[in-house]
Amino acid sequence: MTIDAGREIDWGRTSRDYARHRPGPPESFYARLKAHGIGLPDQRLVDLGTGTGLLARVFARRGCRVSALDVSPEQIGAARQLASEEAIDVDFRIAPAEETPFAAGRFDIVTANQCWPYFDLERLIPELRRILVPEGLLVVSHFSFLPRLDPVARASERLVLKFNPDWEGADWDGHLPARPGWSREAFDLRVMFWYDEPIEFTRESWRGRFRALRGVGATLAEDEVRAFDSEHAALLERITEERFRVLHRIHASVFAFRGEPDTD
Repeated sequence: MTIDAGREIDWGRTSRDYARHRPGPPESFYARLKAHGIGLPDQRLVDLGTGTGLLARVFARRGCRVSALDVSPEQIGAARQLASEEAIDVDFRIAPAEETPFAAGRFDIVTANQCWPYFDLERLIPELRRILVPEGLLVVSHFSFLPRLDPVARASERLVLKFNPDWEGADWDGHLPARPGWSREAFDLRVMFWYDEPIEFTRESWRGRFRALRGVGATLAEDEVRAFDSEHAALLERITEERFRVLHRIHASVFAFRGEPDTD
C-alpha cells in the first residue's frame, strides 16, 4: 500500500516528540476495554506497532504480562527508557508485526493502536492466529482528533498541508465501519465501541503532537520541520489560549478468529 504519494516515512525521527507530547488514549478507553475482559491482571498481551509504548505501559501497570514490538529502533529505545523510568516491566522487541519472535499460542490478547493501516495483512493475520491462544482476542483501536468538528485541529492540519501536500491524514471524517472489510473472512466481531472526548493540551504539547505526525516529523526534512513549527507556534498564539482542549474520537473493535484456518 502506498501512503502519502510514496514519501519515505521514518517514525524514528519523531521519537523525542512522540515520547514527550503524543498522548495515548485516555483512561476511559482502558475502563471500557476492562468491562469487556481486556487488560485484566495476568493476561498475556502483546502490543503491535507500540511506538514509545503508550498502551504497553498502561497495560503493564494494570498487571498484564506485556510484550511489545515496533520496527523502529529509536521508538523502542524511547519505550524502554520510559518504562525504566516508571519501573515497569515490558518485554520490548525490535521486530515487524508480521514476523514476531514469539512462540505459538503465547498471548491472550493482541492490541494494535493507530498502526493497523501500516501492516501487510496477508502476512500479519496468519501470524496473529499463530501467536494467539485459540480463544484469544485482537483489539484494533484508534485515537484521533476530529478536524471536521474541532477548529484547532482543522487549522493545524491546514498548516501541515502547506508544508506537505502529499499528507493523506488530513480531514478525517470520523467514520468508523462497524465491520471493516479485512475482518470479514477470518474474524468474528465481538464488540465495537466509539465515543468522543476532549483532550487537554498546552500550546507546547500540541506543537509537539504535530511535530510527531507522520506528515511532519516522520517525513519532512529537519529545516522544514523547524519552519512548520515556527508557523504553528504563531498560529496557536492567534487562535488558542495557553491551555485548550481538542476533540478526539476513541474507538476499539475486538475480534476473535473464526474457527480453524481453511487448509484446502
